Amino acid sequence: MSTPLTTRTVYREDHEAFREQVRRFWDKEVVPFHAQWDQDGIVPKEVWRKAGREGLLNTMLPEPYGQGGDFGHAAVLLEELARTNTLGLGFPLHSDIVAPYINAYGNTAQKDRWLPKMAAGELIGAIAMTEPGAGSDLKSIRTTAVRDGDEYVINGAKTFITNGINSELVIVCVKTAPDMGAKGVSLIVVEEGTPGFSKGRKLDKIGLWAQDTSELFFDNVRVPVDNLLGEENMGFKYLMQELAQERLVIAVRAASSIEAFLDRTIEYTRDRKAFGQPVFEFQNTRFKLAEAKAQATMLRVYVDDCIAKHMKRELSVPAAAAAKLNATALQNKLLDEFLQLHGGYGFMTEYVVGRAWADARVGRIYGGSDEIMKEIIARTL
Repeated sequence: MSTPLTTRTVYREDHEAFREQVRRFWDKEVVPFHAQWDQDGIVPKEVWRKAGREGLLNTMLPEPYGQGGDFGHAAVLLEELARTNTLGLGFPLHSDIVAPYINAYGNTAQKDRWLPKMAAGELIGAIAMTEPGAGSDLKSIRTTAVRDGDEYVINGAKTFITNGINSELVIVCVKTAPDMGAKGVSLIVVEEGTPGFSKGRKLDKIGLWAQDTSELFFDNVRVPVDNLLGEENMGFKYLMQELAQERLVIAVRAASSIEAFLDRTIEYTRDRKAFGQPVFEFQNTRFKLAEAKAQATMLRVYVDDCIAKHMKRELSVPAAAAAKLNATALQNKLLDEFLQLHGGYGFMTEYVVGRAWADARVGRIYGGSDEIMKEIIARTL
């Protein structure tokens, strides 16, 4: 590992103790099997159950809904995911996006019903926002929920849903008042096994192979009115309040990915020889790596500042957008350069840098595309 250019101060001792716990689990239960999960296109549900038993899910939620930690604990787990490039595990979406929606907007009965099981890995969570004709423009969704007595009747389709195949609980973004645009959006929980709720094919992707991404279909799906999260027609507001955390999740992962693969590339170029000397000894190599380290350090300082602010609930939406925009752009740029420094081996699956390079590309799309991040930041000009 190269010498850091700055000292990290964002984490406490309990965060670092949690990191050791995560690493032990990863070394035993994840890293040896992830290549097989890439081939299978899915992570076995038993891995989720094991993670729950180890206290690795819902890290930032209060007991009994989670582990009683804060976003620092969630960020530590994200960093270990990125360090090992074992991104097939959809733990962050489950723990840091889906569960917090339920905790923030659910009533006591809903939280008692779902969150302890999510913390135990017994209910795998997903959130269904994107549709075939609506991505970042959430107010254009067409999936509807019509109230019929004490039930909602849901019809529509969702796509690109992370944890889609494994999901046992899905927060569905629906239109309850289609004529009201963004002001007519609601969030309703649908559980696996509900009649009319079905999962489509597992989608083939250029990266994140082990992550089960699928389509979801809703054909006259009837759920109790009690499955509504918060108030009717307030869903768009809820989504906007929580998306900053989702974007910081992506930024944390990107920053740590850069650092991990910078170290891997330094090690590789020191060992690999060309024209009778280590590749590292060529000035072009050293300058490329030096530039990468300088840029990674600048990004690290900003992302850590965002983590610190978010632990105090002081992170603004534009700041989170800037973190995601810069982190994912730099990750794509530098992983491409790291792959280049591996030469032909970089293109082989034997070296993880190729997988990381492909996995990173979606970072500039999901959680809000680059263009959406720029729109958010532009409003501050």
